[in-house]
Amino acid sequence: MKEHFRLKETIVTIQADSLSYIELAKEVIRFHRRELESYISSDPFFRSTLEPYDSKGDFPEIIKRMIMAGNTMGIGPMSAVAGTISSLTVEAMADAGAEFAIVDNGGDIAIINDRPVVIGIYAGNSPLKDLGFEIEPRDSITGICTSSGSVGPSISFGMADAAVVFSDDVSLADAAATALGNATDIGREAVERSFDVVKDVDSIKGAIVIQNEYMGFWGDVPEIRKADVSYDLITKG
Repeated sequence: MKEHFRLKETIVTIQADSLSYIELAKEVIRFHRRELESYISSDPFFRSTLEPYDSKGDFPEIIKRMIMAGNTMGIGPMSAVAGTISSLTVEAMADAGAEFAIVDNGGDIAIINDRPVVIGIYAGNSPLKDLGFEIEPRDSITGICTSSGSVGPSISFGMADAAVVFSDDVSLADAAATALGNATDIGREAVERSFDVVKDVDSIKGAIVIQNEYMGFWGDVPEIRKADVSYDLITKG
């Protein structure tokens, strides 16, 4: 089962084997959005800063995870908001018994899957199209997060058409994808250099960068294969 769900800026596609898990997912998203909005109302700087945020304090879980991920990558906490919401939601679904659950929050994906899943890569106007990778079955949650300087509304200071990071820490994967995208300039050598920002970060398994006709890989990355990437299936507003 699949449902597209929007709550203000949070736009997700939720997949599970039961409607009950999808309804649970929506409640979890509502709860953590309230926590996030309440904290931002008390400190608007949290939302606007592009720099690491002071980690001292008693924070709601969503805020704590966002701070930790952003600080690890040397950037602001909002870099991890989508992946953190995805992660918290899939964790709740798994705790309720789901063995198959996917939350795609604008390209920042948390997944637990008891069957193979093919995930496509959307890289905007890059000539590298209809590519994807297969996620083998696993009984723990992992993150696949994407940032782009040419696709979507998120802030990016780089030229990547797609910067993808794989990590079991979904919040970290989201912040790291932002940092990787920021580090990507134009050309083959620039793509190769971009991986320097993730190479020494614990818990990051691998990464992919697409910039125009160039595609680079680092670390443990699923095998790339042809995939039918439909624009209509992309989670977007």
